Amino acid sequence: MEACMDFMNWLDLDMSVKLLMHLKDPSDLARVSSVSRSLQDFVIANGLFKQLCLRMFPQLSKVAHVMELNNCGVKEPVEVGSSHSMEWESSARDHRVYATLARVCTSFPLRDCISEAISASSTDNYPAETIDNTLLPAGIVSRRAYWSSKGKSNPAVPETLTYKLVSEFCVITEIHIRPFKAYFQRGSPIYSAKSVRFRMGHPKSPNDLGSHLLCDSLPSADDTFTWTYTSPEFPMAQESCLQKFRLPEPVLCIGGILQIELLGRVQTQEMDGLFYICISHVHVEGRCLSPAFVVENIQPSGTFVLKKDMRYKFHTQQSSPDNEAQEISDDQLQRRFRYLRNYLRNLNVIEIEEYEGEEEDVVEIEEYESGEEEYESGEEEDVEIEEYESGEEEDEA
Repeated sequence: MEACMDFMNWLDLDMSVKLLMHLKDPSDLARVSSVSRSLQDFVIANGLFKQLCLRMFPQLSKVAHVMELNNCGVKEPVEVGSSHSMEWESSARDHRVYATLARVCTSFPLRDCISEAISASSTDNYPAETIDNTLLPAGIVSRRAYWSSKGKSNPAVPETLTYKLVSEFCVITEIHIRPFKAYFQRGSPIYSAKSVRFRMGHPKSPNDLGSHLLCDSLPSADDTFTWTYTSPEFPMAQESCLQKFRLPEPVLCIGGILQIELLGRVQTQEMDGLFYICISHVHVEGRCLSPAFVVENIQPSGTFVLKKDMRYKFHTQQSSPDNEAQEISDDQLQRRFRYLRNYLRNLNVIEIEEYEGEEEDVVEIEEYESGEEEYESGEEEDVEIEEYESGEEEDEA
């Protein structure tokens, strides 16, 4: 049999690197590195997995250095031996970390990545119309559970909603927003924005974030956060449905902060003639990369340390309902408690209004029910919303 020869030996170094850098799928590059020891060494020496990750997520250019965590804690670089061996160990460590990162960024299951609300730029009636209402599960959203801005005479005045994500290291793919339809007002107006834009980043100081959680508003989001990504502007329809805004490319959010910019107002309130924006639900779709990866020491300049936990077992298959039930964290329990608290609070608001003006509330309910058939027949309505509408009669009974 004729002896096999590594095809890379027929190419010069630059041509080989250019050839392999055309591979966009992490699994393809992994297959190449598994063909032979020489190919694996070539991939490691030229940092091809790191280059692939940088092309996928430019935010990784801010990585100061990478580290590996094992059962004994941090595995520090070895400082003995020749400089060549230390350099090779550093390249091999980068290879292991970035190869795993490229894999999990494309294979971890998608999930809701919002942990909690931080603040809104304004709130008309706090706490009844708090930003927390936008995180109520879509299946139990009350007709009066929503966030409302303050009224403005100038329709160009923007609003912002700022949220903390489930991790400081997430890949975000799309954001879902449902504008609020005021069934209790004449004509059932929809208080959407003209367009929407998204920003991601990290707190300028970790101490600042803790003091602002669950507050009505921040003094200035630009004074509190550093934004490392700003999306294009997306048009928003004046429709009461779950509108999905898919980012041009998945974005690596380093620091765990996401802000929704609501640009332009389209609806006035009949009572005062002012423009408002009202949102009933927000959902952020993405992949949480923790606890597999941890980011630490985020500097004002944006540089940070990336750590890979060697104890974490990487499973790329979809999680089963049983596994998800076992993985409920304290943060998720607190979040569900806030959902229930705000839901009950909104129920109390409705009961008080019925006591004070029973006839007016009957009219509002009739207006809501008369518009329900039209609402459910909309072709663009989200499945979750349709399920909620179909079960509403049972809930009210």
